[in-house]
Amino acid sequence: MVAHGDEMAGMDMSGMDMGGATSSHTGMAMAFFTATNTPLYSEAWTPQNAAQYAGTCIFLIILAITLRGIFTAKSFLEMKALEAAMKRRYVVVAGEKTVAEQVNDANSMTGILTSNGMEENVRIVSAPAKIIQPWRFSVDLPRAALMMVATGVGYLLMLAVMTFNVGYFLSILAGTFIGELALGRFNQANMAM
Repeated sequence: MVAHGDEMAGMDMSGMDMGGATSSHTGMAMAFFTATNTPLYSEAWTPQNAAQYAGTCIFLIILAITLRGIFTAKSFLEMKALEAAMKRRYVVVAGEKTVAEQVNDANSMTGILTSNGMEENVRIVSAPAKIIQPWRFSVDLPRAALMMVATGVGYLLMLAVMTFNVGYFLSILAGTFIGELALGRFNQANMAM
């Protein structure tokens, strides 16, 4: 039986910091730092000078703005789908009496007031659009694709933050701020409907 001390003597501990700050296995820091040569996504993407580091930070700003843009595109898709659902409420009915024909009818003097004015030959076939719409390939496939891309971009941004590089972190915050400043009002328009 080998004692615990003998096991530790046989292990190579040269790459490990016993304080838990870094590990030779991951190479990741557990505290924010300001180095300008931090790899991003792969060892091949390691800035070698300040200009490359600035370019990497600009890329992260653009990536964060892109994420806000994806959410804005999803918002527009949702508004378009809701508008289409609202338009599906009215159906032209063949053989329906017009208002002029109904004037002679003592029982009914009705029409449906739409955004185009009085429509005599339409009939409401359903209640107003519900909050949850039925599944439609033309709506749900693009929604799922946008969310897949948004999730991928979000995880790429998360991985950049997980490097604990202050410049990368601040770049993502700046991109989120700029993206929301430029596109946030379009996302709020969906809430009004």
